[in-house]
Amino acid sequence: MPENHPLFHWSLADGEDRAGAGRPVRVARAAEQAGFTSLCTPAAPGRADPWHLASVLAGRTERIGFLVGVRAGAVSPTLLAQQADAFRRFTGGRLRLHIITATGGEAAEPPPGGDRPTHDQRYGRTDEVMAVLRRLLDGGRVDFQGRHVQVEGARLTGPAVEHPVPLYLGGVSGTAENLAARRADVHLMGSGPAEPPEAVAARVARLRGRNPALRCALRVPVVGQDHDAAARHLHAYCRSGVDEFVLSGGPDPDDALRVAGEVLPRLGELLAAEGVRGHATAPPPRGTGEGGAASASDAVTPASRRSGRDRRGCR
Repeated sequence: MPENHPLFHWSLADGEDRAGAGRPVRVARAAEQAGFTSLCTPAAPGRADPWHLASVLAGRTERIGFLVGVRAGAVSPTLLAQQADAFRRFTGGRLRLHIITATGGEAAEPPPGGDRPTHDQRYGRTDEVMAVLRRLLDGGRVDFQGRHVQVEGARLTGPAVEHPVPLYLGGVSGTAENLAARRADVHLMGSGPAEPPEAVAARVARLRGRNPALRCALRVPVVGQDHDAAARHLHAYCRSGVDEFVLSGGPDPDDALRVAGEVLPRLGELLAAEGVRGHATAPPPRGTGEGGAASASDAVTPASRRSGRDRRGCR
């Protein structure tokens, strides 16, 4: 039986980052008040720069962490490490990174004189980016000569290693799963309705066979359902082995409060009936910085320093 409740994150809805500063700030504050572990700021063409957006929202909140989406290859891994190190330092560790493999930093059209990278080339590049990024964030010196990334004698100056940064990676292919098991702390799966709990359970078991310490997260929209149906929906995935949920709502910026006040307590009742300990309302993360700043290490120990006993969640 599971021993702890999963972590809950909240995601900015499409368009919220283009509606002026007021709306995403309101969403971030509602998610913080509701007790979500972090706010997901996706990276996608035409959307606000995730670092700028997360920095603005971090300045308007006190505790909530940020699951920042970054595209592998959009910038060098050394610059990405600098950006991540600065953010974790100035927010007291309120950072998780979602490494996105898609088309990376390529333009809308193929580069002059060349073709778009293939699926395997994109994941090969992501593999090298994550290897270098992890080592730099852990405070190491990096000499790396790969097919896509070449780094010589790189290191961060006085990195804030007291704030580990969990790395998230998505993807549904076997290549993506292998890479997640090798490099990531958390494998981020797609939207719940697209994959039944039985299929999620099979994928979780497959991933855990490759890396018992790997946590699994699932994106689940929770708008349009009554609170009991939504809670039972989450409960089914929790029983499938999901450790973390990235929830999203509708156009109401206060949906996070509604979900935390109606859906998660009902989920807590379902889990309590199975002897699960914890708080389904996802209380604010324990602080390590000034003013109770949330630490990304509260529930996840990065891959370079973890063992199978480090995993916590609902199984």
